[in-house]
Amino acid sequence: MTQKELRAKAMALPLQPGVYIMKNKDKKIIYIGKAKKLKNRVSSYFGSHTNHSLKVIRMAENVDDFDYILCDSEFEALVLECSLIKQHQPKYNILLKDDKGYNYIKITKGDFPRIRECKQMLDDGATYIGPYTSNFSVKQAVDETLKIFKLPRCNKQFPRDYGKSRPCLNGFMGLCASPCAGRISQSEYADNVKDAIAFLKGGSVKTVREMQAQMEIFSENLQFEEAAKLRDRIKSIKNLEEKQKVVSINVPEEDVFALVSSNKKSCFEVIRFEYGKLTDSEFWIIDAVDDAPQARFDLIGRYYSMRQRVPSRIAVDGEIEDEELLKQFLESKRQRKAEIIHPQKGEHLSIVNMCIKNANEHLAQQQGRLGRELATLEELKNLLGLKKVPEYIESYDISHTFGADNVAGMVVFHNGRPMKKAYKKFAIKGFDGQNDVGSMQEVLTRRFNHYYNDEEGSTFKILPDLILLDGGEPQVNAVLPVIQSMGLNVPVFGMVKDSKHRTRAIAVNGGEIEINSHRQVFTLVSSIQEEVHRFAITYHHNKHKKSSLSTSLTKIDGIGDAKAKALMKHFKTVSAIKAATVDELQKVNTISKKNAADIYQFYHKL
Repeated sequence: MTQKELRAKAMALPLQPGVYIMKNKDKKIIYIGKAKKLKNRVSSYFGSHTNHSLKVIRMAENVDDFDYILCDSEFEALVLECSLIKQHQPKYNILLKDDKGYNYIKITKGDFPRIRECKQMLDDGATYIGPYTSNFSVKQAVDETLKIFKLPRCNKQFPRDYGKSRPCLNGFMGLCASPCAGRISQSEYADNVKDAIAFLKGGSVKTVREMQAQMEIFSENLQFEEAAKLRDRIKSIKNLEEKQKVVSINVPEEDVFALVSSNKKSCFEVIRFEYGKLTDSEFWIIDAVDDAPQARFDLIGRYYSMRQRVPSRIAVDGEIEDEELLKQFLESKRQRKAEIIHPQKGEHLSIVNMCIKNANEHLAQQQGRLGRELATLEELKNLLGLKKVPEYIESYDISHTFGADNVAGMVVFHNGRPMKKAYKKFAIKGFDGQNDVGSMQEVLTRRFNHYYNDEEGSTFKILPDLILLDGGEPQVNAVLPVIQSMGLNVPVFGMVKDSKHRTRAIAVNGGEIEINSHRQVFTLVSSIQEEVHRFAITYHHNKHKKSSLSTSLTKIDGIGDAKAKALMKHFKTVSAIKAATVDELQKVNTISKKNAADIYQFYHKL
């Protein structure tokens, strides 16, 4: 539909609450929203764009049709909107990636067990405590336990490394019992691990109570050295608890949210308290928000659609659009009262400020990395005379063995970093023999056919800002007509190597651009050239290996790929297979007596 037709359809909507579902020309859902009055909200997308952000304008331009669902109330519309967004994950909604998995505490087997945090349980004989939903709390618990019970956190293996080296810094600081220096026996170490597991399972209160009782028994029996060890452990636990009070609050449970923004990105941060203690912390880097109150409404709603626990109190760093509606949504999920506060003073304000500080730090770290990379891309743009910063770069390389098993690799760098999910492999199909220029033409033709024909969601649908070919002017001259004939305008350059196979320059139609004096650009282009060469040659080696098998073993009657692999696994080389007797061949799993006789006959021409 045209924008005029879409506006006419929107103007026919009722002035009732509901959910609207925007779709593109491929009928894919790209945005889901709620409205108190459907007609007013939906029609606003297809009128004047004066008050709309660039993101909203782009979304509206991609809308080809929309559906809607009427609701009895705005609250019902909000619940339905959250459910549909969670189900469809539309491109233009503010989305939070839920990477929360289960977390475990792992105690390895052996004479000197180690305590670690991990993401999954393995069938490795270890003992696991969990699962826990908070990675933050698991890391904190393991770290505290290792400190209290003076267990090693290094990579040394015991008993192999027992008593074979000087203690590390942790040993000198009294944070580790130093089995590496032989300062603790295996039995004492095992007792420490046993007590550590009890601490992890029972918590500090129960553990301290048991330790105090045991300490009194040791004292009565004049076992003062053992009593002193327990005294030191109790002291360590209480010291850690005192430190934790610095980030504690006088309420049973509370979540604290902060949203900070820069020119291009925003950070949404949450820190969670249970039993008055900080128990979890999460953050998301998202596109910069234009309307902070509306963004807080959306983000907090999205967050609790991903989490089961809704606390009794939520503290935020600023205004929330439709706060009462959000509160109603949270209370319906919690099944009890929930309070949203905007702290102005006291401990709650200090916790909100801490959340804001963390969000600013995470945003600064992200922008520091991204800033350097974008500065390099800006320099590359100016060096090559491009119209825009090449945020999405594709690079291609051809690999073969004297014209056999021709393949090509395509790698993608997004904002200066490898985007491995977009890498592609091509087996050359158009001809046999060595023809790098012809191979490059075929690959680029196939790549842009995918651009026109693939469904939405394919990384082939992303048009690159720049193409870098491994090769010089001939490759560039061969590819440019292909791209032009397909109605596209994508800059294409070559990457030229010196006699030592190091990147020397960038080839352009009619000459070369020297990049050695541009350190950051040189590093980036070298990285791209090395990565595409590695990717292409790895694919070629795998294909060539399979091809070599098929030209020999799989030519034998009754021997397919599976049996060929079994033979190679057993004998390691084709020469060893040729030298084997029928009886030796029969020992290979899946190889019958007839197979063995046929293999022997094939290689000995009987």
